[in-house]
Amino acid sequence: MNTTQLKQWLTELAAVIADNRDELSKLDQALGDGDHGINMHRGFQAVLAELPNIKEEDEPAALLQKVATILISKVGGASGPLYGTAFLRMSAACKGKQTLDDETMVVALKQAAEGIAQRGKAAPGEGTLLDVWSTVANEARETGMDWNQLESSAREGMEATKDMVVKRGRGAILGEQSVGHIDPGAVSSYYLFKTLCNTMKGSE
Repeated sequence: MNTTQLKQWLTELAAVIADNRDELSKLDQALGDGDHGINMHRGFQAVLAELPNIKEEDEPAALLQKVATILISKVGGASGPLYGTAFLRMSAACKGKQTLDDETMVVALKQAAEGIAQRGKAAPGEGTLLDVWSTVANEARETGMDWNQLESSAREGMEATKDMVVKRGRGAILGEQSVGHIDPGAVSSYYLFKTLCNTMKGSE
């Protein structure tokens, strides 16, 4: 993956978030403040506005770091810091590389998932976006960067949150009543990986 592909991915992701912002906020009404779609849309529109300032010859790490800074400052609630941490950890893993090979991508995903876990004081199985990131990171480590398989893993991680008792964030207040509600952060994370996989499959 290079900076051109990263820009293509982020452009598609911003469009998908825009198209699904109402759905994301509706899901968040059951477990949170009801503004996840609005917050994510604001953040990724800001990312989209920054992309023309990124040169194709810039390192991917520089773009990933810029995205992290924007999301932390523009996305409200817990999602901004969590997504920002993920992009910041990926940036650190990719530093010094003009093109990201599969080995680098595996490390970047692993460190992103670990960053989310540390930042959110969360573990897999607690009904959060980490259930998507950790599932994808584990799949990448075990089987490599198979984009079809990684998209399937992201979907499985997202859908699994529906059967979990939420233990982090506002949803944790509901306890057992949170079961049956899919986590909105897991859905936006699925969109992130779905668009990433689409971008990379289109480049093959």
